[in-house]
Amino acid sequence: MKRNFIIMLLLVCSAMTSFAQRAVYTREYNDKKLVKTAKKWLKQGDWRQGFTAAAPHESVNVVDFYLQYQRNPEQWKALFQYLAKTDLLALEKGKHEIPGSDLVISVEDSQNGPLEKRNSESHYFNIDFQYCVKGVERFGIIDHVTSTPKDKYKKDVIHYNYDKERALFYDSTPDKFFIFFPGDWHIAKVNNDTDNQDIRVCVIKVAWKEK
Repeated sequence: MKRNFIIMLLLVCSAMTSFAQRAVYTREYNDKKLVKTAKKWLKQGDWRQGFTAAAPHESVNVVDFYLQYQRNPEQWKALFQYLAKTDLLALEKGKHEIPGSDLVISVEDSQNGPLEKRNSESHYFNIDFQYCVKGVERFGIIDHVTSTPKDKYKKDVIHYNYDKERALFYDSTPDKFFIFFPGDWHIAKVNNDTDNQDIRVCVIKVAWKEK
């Protein structure tokens, strides 16, 4: 009896430890049918609207992407049609309106910087579509479980204190684009491992639609 109790206690402790160590980096969906539908939709590629220069990075939340595209199709179609038809390397830096939508593309010639000088952030009402068309931009994605707000939400942005050891880091190159939904708490323009930190980044903010 005592032996069984000890075994049970060890199992409970192990489960609690696993739970404590679990990290959350994006919004999670338990609807298997929805997840399957979203992955099929992504693979079919009709959303591309002729844009083939880059694919979604593996970190992109496929279900969020699918749902937002369905809820706001004209904006997303205009976004990808614009990317397909525009030479983003030749485009003058600054802000440009995207025809057929109320979207604006911000073209930035910038530089990465040390992680400790880059702010983490997330947004409630807007989605960040980020595409590094020149150079290598490093992004960090932080864990929800161990992160806490470091200031008040203001102008659709909030910053976080976070555990660097639990952050995930990905390099953004011209063959991939990133999409940060409200459930994706991220850090942009972090130094990569090369000697060249110069980048050209195109950022488009798309309104988040609940339903």
